Amino acid sequence: MPATDVVVTGGTGYIGRPLVAELIARKHRVRVIARLASTRRVPAGATAVVGDALDQASIASALRPGDTLVHLVGTPHPGPAKAKEFANVDLVSVRAAAAGARRAEVAHFVYVSVAQPAPVMRAYVAVRAEGEKTIAAAGLTATFVRPWYVLGPGHWWPIVLLPGYALAEAIPAWRESARRLGLVSLAQMVDALVRAVEAPPPTGTQRVVEVPEIRR
Repeated sequence: MPATDVVVTGGTGYIGRPLVAELIARKHRVRVIARLASTRRVPAGATAVVGDALDQASIASALRPGDTLVHLVGTPHPGPAKAKEFANVDLVSVRAAAAGARRAEVAHFVYVSVAQPAPVMRAYVAVRAEGEKTIAAAGLTATFVRPWYVLGPGHWWPIVLLPGYALAEAIPAWRESARRLGLVSLAQMVDALVRAVEAPPPTGTQRVVEVPEIRR
């Protein structure tokens, strides 16, 4: 696979660190936008770029034409009580990233969204859906990866729901929702993001990757 210039926001976080490590292992050139205090957490082999993921100019200055931008910034451990954080962090950051990406003429924007529609977490789902619309309106070639919950270190509690998922998938009326809102592992998520980086959609289009495809 030809090496790609990849810029990651949120590259020091839960999904970001293993993703950056995997991209480097696959010989891609990776730059991570991070605040000064977080640069020490940038995985070895990546280039730390000091910047503010909530600021359009800061993001644009870190990008070059032809880059792939992977946007992972978001509120940690999202929950129903965090609607204000979703608006002030998740939405502000994706708007800044989309504007910065358009200004810098990136080749591909990979955005971690969320499975939708969903019966819960309405504020979170609404912000992520708005993020997708913002990227599409900017005319960017993009991949929207839509997990529901990513299982991994510190994020294991939904395992208790697996019997309920199995039951729901066995009932035809519930099967589609159960699969769309299914759980994925951190390894599956990283693999899906790497595949997105390495196989972008046609120029000027947006592709959606749902839970069943993440699992594959």
